[in-house]
Amino acid sequence: MKKITISDLNNWKVLGKKFAAITAYDASFSKVFDSQNIPVLVVGDSLGSVIQGKPTTLDVSVDDLVYHTQCVRAGSPNAFIISDLPFMSYHTPNTACESAAKLMKAGANMIKVEGGSWLIDTVKILTERSVPICAHLGLMPQAVNIYGGYKVQGKTEAQATEIMENAQQLQQAGAKVLVLECVPAKLAQQITLELNIPVIGIGAGKDTDGQVLVMHDILGVSANYIPRFSRNFLAETGSIEAAVTKYREEVEQQTFPDDKHSF
Repeated sequence: MKKITISDLNNWKVLGKKFAAITAYDASFSKVFDSQNIPVLVVGDSLGSVIQGKPTTLDVSVDDLVYHTQCVRAGSPNAFIISDLPFMSYHTPNTACESAAKLMKAGANMIKVEGGSWLIDTVKILTERSVPICAHLGLMPQAVNIYGGYKVQGKTEAQATEIMENAQQLQQAGAKVLVLECVPAKLAQQITLELNIPVIGIGAGKDTDGQVLVMHDILGVSANYIPRFSRNFLAETGSIEAAVTKYREEVEQQTFPDDKHSF
């Protein structure tokens, strides 16, 4: 696989070419993902759940993300790596800059932050300082205690309007990619058409520009449960490499996700 850049993601959006992303946390699996032509790897704070065995992502630290980003970059020199800023590591622009610098130096190509309009100034400042930003709207796992659980967002007209407006504002502030998690497929389609930047969905229907899933879910080894929007590709194929390839091909061919993996 050739080295993937933000220009590739932008070109794919223009061309209508769907792309697959997957979470990664170590060198061995990221090497497999690279060999199976997965262009985007997300070093997610989901490691709190699937690696550390915690009930939420809230205990994950910046140092945890730095370590895992270094591991993933070692295994995949070519993938476009998006690394999460964990809970309360970007609550002010200054702390966001300090945290983001550590992840960029560890090998990330882009930093992901969860939140809406309150992040506008932070996104502007980071972008001005050459840190590409991936915004994250919809279900934001770091806000689990606000939601009272992991629940679909954007089901009401007011919620949908707020998510759309936040997406537009974050793009205007300089965000280069948007992740939409657990929102109705129709809303995700509208946002994807409205924005000029690539939109990556997880539990957001098939019409986003890209899809991302947690690696443990597609391999059927999640410690807790496999979400409704995911699928055990390993059970269907029999090998890790074949499972990853099937996932990538179905995303590219727009056969995954289907209606039963959407809201």
